[in-house]
Amino acid sequence: MALKSFVFAAGSALALAAGGAWAKDSVTIAMQLEPPHLDPTSAAAQAIDSVVYTNIFEGLTRFMGDGSVVPGLAESWEISEDGTVYTFKLRQGVTFHDGSAMDAEDVKFSLDRARAEDSTNAQKALFEGIASVEAVDPQTVRITLAAPNGSLLFNLAWGDAVIVAPESIGDIKTNPVGTGAYTFQEWVQGDRITLARNPDYWGEQPALASATFKFISDPTAAFAAMMAEDIDAFDNFPAPENLPQFEADPRFQVLVGSTEGETILSINNKQPPFDDIRVRQAVAHAIDRQAIIDGAMFGYGTPIGTHFAPHHPAYKDLTGKSAHDPEQAKALLAEAGFPEGFETTLHLPPPSYARRGGEIIAAQLAAVGIKAEIINVEWAQWLESVFNGKSFGLTIVSHTEPMDIGIYARPEYYFQYDSKALQELMNRLTATTGPDSRTALLQDAQEMIAADYVNGYLFQLAKLGVAKAGLQGLWENAPTAAIDLTAVSWAE
Repeated sequence: MALKSFVFAAGSALALAAGGAWAKDSVTIAMQLEPPHLDPTSAAAQAIDSVVYTNIFEGLTRFMGDGSVVPGLAESWEISEDGTVYTFKLRQGVTFHDGSAMDAEDVKFSLDRARAEDSTNAQKALFEGIASVEAVDPQTVRITLAAPNGSLLFNLAWGDAVIVAPESIGDIKTNPVGTGAYTFQEWVQGDRITLARNPDYWGEQPALASATFKFISDPTAAFAAMMAEDIDAFDNFPAPENLPQFEADPRFQVLVGSTEGETILSINNKQPPFDDIRVRQAVAHAIDRQAIIDGAMFGYGTPIGTHFAPHHPAYKDLTGKSAHDPEQAKALLAEAGFPEGFETTLHLPPPSYARRGGEIIAAQLAAVGIKAEIINVEWAQWLESVFNGKSFGLTIVSHTEPMDIGIYARPEYYFQYDSKALQELMNRLTATTGPDSRTALLQDAQEMIAADYVNGYLFQLAKLGVAKAGLQGLWENAPTAAIDLTAVSWAE
């Protein structure tokens, strides 16, 4: 989605092989959030990508664990001198899991479906600049843009841009058919999803023969399962207070990295009184970011003052614009006509950063007169009522898509921010290819949304991985929401 969410984990109970030795070709992956379905091209829940990205589905390009964009189903491409025509050469011998060949017509179908007027793709904006998609021949696709777009190869690496087979669309949500290194085997609702190695995969065969994604929503249960060695790893461990115990235990390894997850106190900009910038500014000054990082994340997380990842070269530190200042927050509320404060709602989805952080933020808001009623919701409810229904005052969520500041140029997006100036700026960014010019525009965009106090900006979500000592190949950082199994193996 801009949102597909947020906290996920990986683990596995390994089967004993004959003679009592551990089998080293399987792993079970636990996730805190169960995906609502398994079609990454038609929903905002990032739990979907956590399971299917690169494992089941692939795009023309793909993200690697270091954030780089590399060839995927397209082995190469050429770009016209004016930057408006991209000609992709597809890999030879690629088949879908049902045995059918993947060719240029499938690419055309997938991209046309994603950008169609009736598309339900959560990132439809990624495809808006595409004027046409042509299947030149079975191995060649030509994408023509209405104007140059320096982000096209990046955009095509998203999970929302994977290539799907037309004949599989009918039941893609429960029986996904892709081209990836793993095939879908089974989904036991509320319990697990299992995958198996694809023997016909076009690329290098993965080391693991099978993988199971198991759903464990409770952080206490996650800790117990890990300590008991019932599971092998948590890709993003939901109880950071327990990490010192794992660090001190030679059975485990702790991987601390970064994510693309801007964790924010989202504000419904069209719901009174949040349609008044002074009220949004008061909310921002009521927040003590470091207290939230320390109390909810046990010190893991980097403070942010705008919707941009601190590890990105174009990042601008704007935390000073919304420094913790309760007295200024009270003065702003009085100026806006709320000297006694007001009441609102605070919807909290299941991830620990939201539930734990929400309690702290509610207390901070109450200190300046804003009484926020905490409403705990399950992820499906959050997607329905908050993200799609826009029925909320405040909510906490981590936006884990890479470089997603463009969502602020979409007035229909769930926090309903409508700025013609930002929309024009983002249009200029799309048409700009020069790195220095793009950096300047990105910094202008950061300044603009910070000055409008669109949301309360909290922290960049850290990636906190815990794994058994012998498991290797897990992503340390998360440039996109994915538990990529293609390079995961057990040490000899």
